[in-house]
Amino acid sequence: MASTHLVWDWNGTLLDDLPLVVSSTNMAFASVSAPALTADAHRLAFRRPVAEFYAEVLGRALQDGEFGRLDKIFHDAYRLGLTGCGLTMDATAAMSSWTGSQSLLSMWFHDELVPEVERRGLTSLLARIDGLRGTLGGDLKAEHLARHLAELGVPGSSTVLIGDSVDDADAAASVGARCVLYTGGFTDPARLHAVGVPVADSLVDAVRLASDI
Repeated sequence: MASTHLVWDWNGTLLDDLPLVVSSTNMAFASVSAPALTADAHRLAFRRPVAEFYAEVLGRALQDGEFGRLDKIFHDAYRLGLTGCGLTMDATAAMSSWTGSQSLLSMWFHDELVPEVERRGLTSLLARIDGLRGTLGGDLKAEHLARHLAELGVPGSSTVLIGDSVDDADAAASVGARCVLYTGGFTDPARLHAVGVPVADSLVDAVRLASDI
């Protein structure tokens, strides 16, 4: 059955913020005297939960409360640079090319996400915008996607998700949705191809693939 509803990921997909994410991550790592990551190293290692990504890079288990401290440093640095981030080059064209309904689900904090989406002129294209309601980031997306679709009244079987991480594909599978992964975000393309779902090098191509599955 062809999908009629498209759920967009935000960070690393519609929003071109990989350099800011890497620099903000390195600010957090510097606070515990860890070496900085290159963008390529970040894309090879990144995964959710982010606490596991941090532990792998640091080469040790995180101490009690440590992820919360690192997460705060990351987000404080990220906020400072956010106004300098633009949309992915073909984001608007890709969104305009989808013929069904569409929405946005991000793991960025909801109260900050909504004005960002509005500021970038995308709100009118979206049936719903959901971000993280909690105070600590880095969790898996599956539960949030299930809740997002329930609020929309859209079944997973009618949905396709476009994102940039293995976690996006896992979340889609958890609700019976389809998924297309975009290579321009937070994850190394080889890791995305290994997932076994369609992979696109541009958002316009991602929508084209989403229309065909």
